Amino acid sequence: MIIQFKTPVNTAILKQVQAKLEAIPSHVVVVGPHMAAIGVKDVDLTDEEKGAIESITTNEPSYATTSRMFQPEDTIITLPHSVIGGDHFTMMAGPCSVESEEHVMRMATVAKEGGATIVRGGAFKPRTSPYTFQGLGEDGLKFLRAAADANGMDMITEVMDVAHVDLVGKYTDIFQIGARNMQNFSLLKEVGKTNIPVGLKRGMSATIDDLLNAAEYIAAQGNRNVFLIERGIRTFDNKYTRNTFDLGAIPVLRELTHFPVIADPSHALGVTRYVTPMAMAAVPAGAQGEIVEIHDDLAHAFSDGPQALKPEEYKDMTRKVFALRKLVTELNEQTVAAD
Repeated sequence: MIIQFKTPVNTAILKQVQAKLEAIPSHVVVVGPHMAAIGVKDVDLTDEEKGAIESITTNEPSYATTSRMFQPEDTIITLPHSVIGGDHFTMMAGPCSVESEEHVMRMATVAKEGGATIVRGGAFKPRTSPYTFQGLGEDGLKFLRAAADANGMDMITEVMDVAHVDLVGKYTDIFQIGARNMQNFSLLKEVGKTNIPVGLKRGMSATIDDLLNAAEYIAAQGNRNVFLIERGIRTFDNKYTRNTFDLGAIPVLRELTHFPVIADPSHALGVTRYVTPMAMAAVPAGAQGEIVEIHDDLAHAFSDGPQALKPEEYKDMTRKVFALRKLVTELNEQTVAAD
C-alpha cells in the first residue's frame, strides 16, 4: 500500500497512521509526504486520518519505494563536487582499471578537462577469466582517491564483496555495483546499510523489473541515494558489439522510477568508434548523465582497452554530448512554454 499525504503534512496524523500500519505488522517506509506499507492491502482509518490523506494505492509494484507511485519527484543526490538526478547532467569518466598512481592521476585530469565531475576506476575487478588483471586492491583505492582530490572531483569505484564494503567505503564517494553483482542480494543489503550513494548497473541478462527490484533491496535498508546505470544487455547478436545497448530502457526507467538514470555506452557497445554516437543518442532518450571509459594507450590497457576513448576522442564526445544536452533542454522548455 502506498499512501500520499496532503501537504503541508499533518505530522501527528502521519505518525498515527504509521503506528497503525506497523502494528499489523508491516514494514513501513516514510519519505516526506510519501508512505509505503509493504504487503498491506487494507487498513481501517478514522475520518480524521482520511482527511489528511491525498490518495491510497494498493496495486503498487514489488519495487514499491523505488517507483514513482511512491515518490513522484526525482531523487537528487548531492556530492561534494557533483549533483546527480533531476535536471542535472553528470559526466563520469576514467580508466576501466586503476593501473598505477601516475596513470589514474593523468586520466582524472583528462576526465576533468572534458567536463566530468566524477572520476571512475576499478581497484577490484571482476574478470571473466581468473588469470587476467584483478585490480590493485587498496593501493588502487588510494591512487583513485588522490586523483579525485587533486582534480576537485568525486570518485566512483566498484565494490565486489560484502567483506570489501567497509574498506572501499573509507575511500569512495560512490559505490558501484557491477552488472555481475546486480542480484548479489547480500551485497545490495550491505551497501544499503551505509549512507554512501550507490550506482547500480543493470545485469547483462536482467529485465527492467529485475533492475528496479535490485534497487529496492538497497533502498529497503535505508540508503535511498541510488542511481541506475544502463550498460547494455546480452542478446542473440554480439558479433559486432559487446552488448545490445537498450536505449529504450532509459525513458522507461525515467517513467517508472524516481532514481536517476545514467548511460554507460562504453560497456554497452564495447567498441571505441561506437561509443560517441551512442553517448549522444542517450541524451534525447533521457539519460541524466554518462559514465565512460578513457585511456591514453588502448593497446596496453590492463582491461577493456577496445572500448575506451582516447583523451581527444573523449573530449570530442563530451563537447557533442553537452551541446546536445543544451539543445534538448531548450527544446523541452519551448514545448512546456507552448503548452
